[in-house]
Amino acid sequence: MAKFDLTSKMTKYLDRHLVAPLLEFLWAKKIYNENEILQAKLDILNKTNMMDYVIEIYKQLNPEKEVPEEMKTRRDQIVSQLNQFQSEVDVVMNFLKDDKVMKNMETMRDPKTLSTYLTNEFNFKVEMMESMYKFAKYHYDCGNYAGTTSHLYFYLLVMSPSDKNYLNVLWGKLASEILIQNWETALEDLNKLREYIDSNTNGSPLHLLQQRTWLIHWSLFVFFNHVKGRDLIIDMFLYRPNYLNAIQTMCPHILRYLATAVIINRSRRAAMKDLVKVIQQESYTYRDPITELLENLYVNFDFEGARDKLHECQIVLFNDFFLTACLDDFVENARLMIFETFCRIHQCISIGMLAEKLNMNPEEAECWIVNLIRNARLDAKIDSKLGHVVMGTQPLSPYQQLLEKIDTLSVRSEALQQLIERKVKAKTQEQDPLWYNP
Repeated sequence: MAKFDLTSKMTKYLDRHLVAPLLEFLWAKKIYNENEILQAKLDILNKTNMMDYVIEIYKQLNPEKEVPEEMKTRRDQIVSQLNQFQSEVDVVMNFLKDDKVMKNMETMRDPKTLSTYLTNEFNFKVEMMESMYKFAKYHYDCGNYAGTTSHLYFYLLVMSPSDKNYLNVLWGKLASEILIQNWETALEDLNKLREYIDSNTNGSPLHLLQQRTWLIHWSLFVFFNHVKGRDLIIDMFLYRPNYLNAIQTMCPHILRYLATAVIINRSRRAAMKDLVKVIQQESYTYRDPITELLENLYVNFDFEGARDKLHECQIVLFNDFFLTACLDDFVENARLMIFETFCRIHQCISIGMLAEKLNMNPEEAECWIVNLIRNARLDAKIDSKLGHVVMGTQPLSPYQQLLEKIDTLSVRSEALQQLIERKVKAKTQEQDPLWYNP
């Protein structure tokens, strides 16, 4: 089980607060030694201000030892520092508690107008936002993610995108929304952050590549929990060239999650062809049972190999933090894909043979095929006497072929438009004198 675990690769690109849920999952699955996981959690959280949690883990690891005095002292220092930050932002915190003021603020989308309003009404100064930023970051380090979201939301309302802390605030806001499992807002923050990164014409290619790699990993929390995530992950990872390039260059292990999304998403079968091409290109750098299942099925037409890999895939998904909830959908759709591919080659198929290839007994396989026929997803008849499935002809309509070809056109067009806009903006900045730029 451990050989398929990607946690060690993923943690390089995650904030330590986001790593904690992954370690909790591994601890519950008992993939590794429990004390090793607890020690890893202790090492990670020791670099945060979550001292109550750190002390609790220390006690689990050392039930016969007293909690070190330095931990208790550090806890007191953290509480004292938090109170100090609180006093520095009292002016801001007072009007943030007023619902009427917050409603007025939300109607003022222009940071300058909002800043003027707050200055006139509440003796607010823009300089206070630096203390607000530090206060929000300290709250986040203490594990108060709900408080952090409201503080950073206010920061984004008041400050312009040119502010030095703006990018860090976007990252902090996204992490906080993920950790309180507010998936709708997390998706909005994910899109804002992606647009901010993609519109950056001043950053070096290496810096932008690193930013996109981090965003790819953070986005997994959103995509595998949001109701629209299974579509959005395909659009972003497969059809946005900059992100596909980041996956191929920095993190080919992400292909596991992209492949799973395509497999469980019946409405996006047209993406399978493009996905298989990428998997083939990267097969020398990354392989796992999920990518090998698709290779066996769509490249080698090795149904025995696909059947064996499907069994391994179940183990992989069961022990993967992001994919464990997709296990039933994955098995159902993978069996359907094997069945459909097999049926394209054969017109008359033995139910016993199908059962063997789908890792099912003959009775289960027959019931499964009957359900497919009833739900109008399969043009076939069952000959119960001979134990055969007789396939009907299934010509693909010209309309369906057209739909498959233009399915990703809007995403590709948007990516191309953004690329053109960035090049035009960069060219304008090169030609215009600095003092002329607004």
